[in-house]
Amino acid sequence: MVSKHFEIEIGGRKIQAIFSNLADQTNGSVLMKCGETSILATAVMDKKKGSSPFFPLRVDYEERFYAAGRILGSQFIRREGRPTDEAILTSRVIDRTIRPLFDQRIRNEIQVIVTALSIDTENDPDTLAVIGASLAVAVSDIPWNGPVSAIRIGKTATSEDFIVNPAYVERENSLLDSMICGKSGIINMIEAGAVEISEDSYGKALELAEKELTKLEVWQKSIVAEIGKKKCEPETWFGPEHMEQVFKDKIASRIPSAVLCGTAGKAAIEALKDEWMDLFREHFPDEGLDPADELYELEVDKELHRAAIEENRRPDNRPMNQVRELYAQAGGFSEMHHGCGLFYRGGTHVLSVLTLGGPKDSQLLDGMEEGGRKYFMHHYNFPPFSSGEVGRTGGVNRRAVGHGALAEKALSYILPSRETFPYTIRIVSESLASNGSTSMASVCASTIALMDAGVPIKRPAAGIAMGLMMEENTEHKAQNAKDLRYKVLTDIQGPEDHHGDMDFKVAGTREGITAIQMDVKVDGIPLTILKEALADAKRARLHILDTIETSIAAPREALRPSAPKIITMKIPTEKIGAVIGTGGKVIQGITRDTGAEIDIADDGTVTIIGRGDAAEKAHKIVESITHEFKVGERLEGPVVRILDFGAFVQLNASTDGMVHISELAPFRVNDVTDVVKMGDIVPVMVKEVDEKGRVNLSIKQADPDYAERKGAKAATGPAPARPSFGSKPSYGSRPR
Repeated sequence: MVSKHFEIEIGGRKIQAIFSNLADQTNGSVLMKCGETSILATAVMDKKKGSSPFFPLRVDYEERFYAAGRILGSQFIRREGRPTDEAILTSRVIDRTIRPLFDQRIRNEIQVIVTALSIDTENDPDTLAVIGASLAVAVSDIPWNGPVSAIRIGKTATSEDFIVNPAYVERENSLLDSMICGKSGIINMIEAGAVEISEDSYGKALELAEKELTKLEVWQKSIVAEIGKKKCEPETWFGPEHMEQVFKDKIASRIPSAVLCGTAGKAAIEALKDEWMDLFREHFPDEGLDPADELYELEVDKELHRAAIEENRRPDNRPMNQVRELYAQAGGFSEMHHGCGLFYRGGTHVLSVLTLGGPKDSQLLDGMEEGGRKYFMHHYNFPPFSSGEVGRTGGVNRRAVGHGALAEKALSYILPSRETFPYTIRIVSESLASNGSTSMASVCASTIALMDAGVPIKRPAAGIAMGLMMEENTEHKAQNAKDLRYKVLTDIQGPEDHHGDMDFKVAGTREGITAIQMDVKVDGIPLTILKEALADAKRARLHILDTIETSIAAPREALRPSAPKIITMKIPTEKIGAVIGTGGKVIQGITRDTGAEIDIADDGTVTIIGRGDAAEKAHKIVESITHEFKVGERLEGPVVRILDFGAFVQLNASTDGMVHISELAPFRVNDVTDVVKMGDIVPVMVKEVDEKGRVNLSIKQADPDYAERKGAKAATGPAPARPSFGSKPSYGSRPR
């Protein structure tokens, strides 16, 4: 295999790019390695122009279980199937990073596939995947305005310094875990989760990332200069002759009034577009509608930018830093819901419903990178009616997975520990009406649902989407950011989301940021603008939190009656077998009799979940089975066995204690049955517990008058000899 190697060290770790004939049917390919983690990135462009109405780029991140040295899957299917959420999210990160750098008029299909070949215990393949995708396209003949680079920035609680490309173990309890992508001193993609990090601190993380991205960019450009292919010139979109003249004569002059007509801007824009499409069909009956659609959207885009930058105007005439009208409601839908939150931000309406469950309701993770169990899940749905459209329902697309994961990340940092709140939590956010950033509305509605359910969160979280309108000439943005004309927009709505240059979502609490996600439609955003957007996002977030806390100020003191109750207890590990029973008979019997579910961990932690009083009933039974008896303890129980020398009293489901005949009464008793009969409920006191756990009891110490009340009289004649303690297996306690 002929190959060419290139190396660079980032964050103390060596990154290798290996170019060979391994995948020589592609337009471009590269093998990337860091430690024992390696990925293969490939890029292919169809030779012929397609019929897609938009730029046809597809990005896929492919997991291979052999990469982790494991055979995964179900008992019946052992090959990889549908992508995991982790794979989908990585695909989205790559796509969001490289897509803005393509000429959006290209209609030749382009596919970038990144395959994970091996994964070690230190190096996450996602940064390698972005760099690999960048190099695969950059050295190919596919036209593209790259390269672009990726870096991960972390921060631990034990150090004030940031970590570049932290290992998995360094990320487990980190205060910040952020992936940042960019080129030429500007940032074009961000993913971040944080433990309430401040805006200033995150700004410093961006500054560090910018320096590391520059190193990677210089390295990539040197590779492209050495082995890169000459770029081809695929056919781009071009409409029919005279189309632009018809548009100019009939439609162009009316776009400003449609775009800036106020709160109904979205409807007005769509109405004028429908009129233009009808006019296009009339003048060009043999042409497809794609050129007309693209021309119209381009002109709307220009007008939105012009109005914002030159006139300081938005489609709904709001000030640039103003949040739309807010509404928040806690509960009020159904008592069957364990928690419910409704949140409106202008024309965006989201309903979040929370359900509580036990440990068995958690999600088992068995993927290439993930393992263990997941006890908090946030799922996001976007039905077609929420945007006033007709479409397919059912299934989950990449967008739903991405939006759900973003809100889940933002909320995960405010949840109580499992020791404090041992429930499995699932929240489903339903987008009921969409006009800008339903994902951040999901954070708000879900926070309300958590508090409505009585989940003891650290404090409420909220999210806001920031936008940007920037002048078209974007060359040398980083160097001349002060000279750029732009407007940062707070709380973007439909037209601003669709045509704006940035979708910058920031979620957090009053104390700091918990999640960030940024996508762009331009090459990237200068740091000065991002820092300004962070400051505006904080002001908006605090305003939204005021509204949320007006609806519900703190988590409710008690769970809903419809919610299950969970009781946790710790038992000695040697008692686990007694609770489970032979073949599981004991634990199954408890579940059958009480209706509660019981989960026992290897360390003796017992989790009992049930509705109504089921959990309390099961708890009493388990406590009884595992109870460790102490001398002097007073109890009562039924007589279950009578022998010549004493009686056995049932103390719990697994233990009987023996009352010797001499302990029945304060006087000598001739016959055990003079004092007790089978089935009698008798008071007893623990007199002795031997080294094997067998229990000797006394009735006379528990109640000296018991025998006399039962009509027993003192015996005459010599007392019988008493056997020594434990001389027979039947003496003392016995397993039942």
